[in-house]
Amino acid sequence: MPSRPYVIGVDGPSGAGKTRLAVQLADTLDGAGVVHLDDLYPGWDGLEAVLPRLVSWVLAPLAQGRRARWRRYDWVVGRYAEWHQLAPTTTVIVEGVGAGARVCAPYLDLLVWVEAPEPVRYAQAMARDGVGYRPHWRRWSAAERAHFGREDTRGRADVVVSTDRT
Repeated sequence: MPSRPYVIGVDGPSGAGKTRLAVQLADTLDGAGVVHLDDLYPGWDGLEAVLPRLVSWVLAPLAQGRRARWRRYDWVVGRYAEWHQLAPTTTVIVEGVGAGARVCAPYLDLLVWVEAPEPVRYAQAMARDGVGYRPHWRRWSAAERAHFGREDTRGRADVVVSTDRT
């Protein structure tokens, strides 16, 4: 195994299919490691706050040939819980809103943007997370729009994937 894994960022708005694509990529790439940002966001207002954690817990250690290690955020109790560690692997996929932020860019070998029309994303997100997500959809979507507008994530992506599942 090389001292530093190949790192793929999979970014895009909620419900677009990032997790599904990351899991499919991991299977295709013979068991690549996957880090889900849903495990790192510190709550519904944590999109920007996750970025320093992502860099210090996951991306910087991988770039230095060390293991990624992060604390899982417990959405029920509203605080960080146990630590997790990524097994050594040749490829790591980091998926979630913010994975392609500019602060992450120096650590990524490939940035994939995943998109779908908003009605499709909304339906997918509700099917995935249930009605518990419904009161947070607008708030999270507003944070995403502000983040993506500032970061130009789609414009900097190496690959754009449309996942219109209608």
